[in-house]
Amino acid sequence: MTDRYIVATDGACKGNPGPTGWAWVGEDGHWAAGSVVAGTNNIGELLGLLKAIEDHTDVENLVVQADSKYAIDTYEKWMDGHRRRGWKTSTGAPTKNVDLLEQLIVARDARRAAGMPDVVLEHVRGHSGHVLNAWADERAVRASEHAAKGIASAWSSLGSHERIDVSTAPNNGR
Repeated sequence: MTDRYIVATDGACKGNPGPTGWAWVGEDGHWAAGSVVAGTNNIGELLGLLKAIEDHTDVENLVVQADSKYAIDTYEKWMDGHRRRGWKTSTGAPTKNVDLLEQLIVARDARRAAGMPDVVLEHVRGHSGHVLNAWADERAVRASEHAAKGIASAWSSLGSHERIDVSTAPNNGR
């Protein structure tokens, strides 16, 4: 097990709803991204968080940095309450993205069952010079562009793709 590992996550959507992308980028340049042909920005944000947790089951102290307060609050504050209320919000409205919340609960509970500490979530400001967040944004936007072409897929440096150099921000005009 590694001691501590930082990943940044992000989601992107062309229109909202529309073609959606998600991504995580680690402090060592490992990354993963994926596309969903029809989704929302919040779906992209939740998928980035979910995949970051699922892809790092061997990391004891996983720190996830996200620019989405929605994703952070969903994971830290809301998902268990939604489940207790039968997938209703505190106002009684149906909870959105239940399938992803269920998967996040499974991922969190699997860490706990393995004796691992909970994931630490940190909020970072998007588009503010945070290099890992900039890379996660770049990967998520790219994935949403694939989704706009009707391609639903996922890519990762944990598979056949190269790591990225996270010592500098991506050159994507942002």
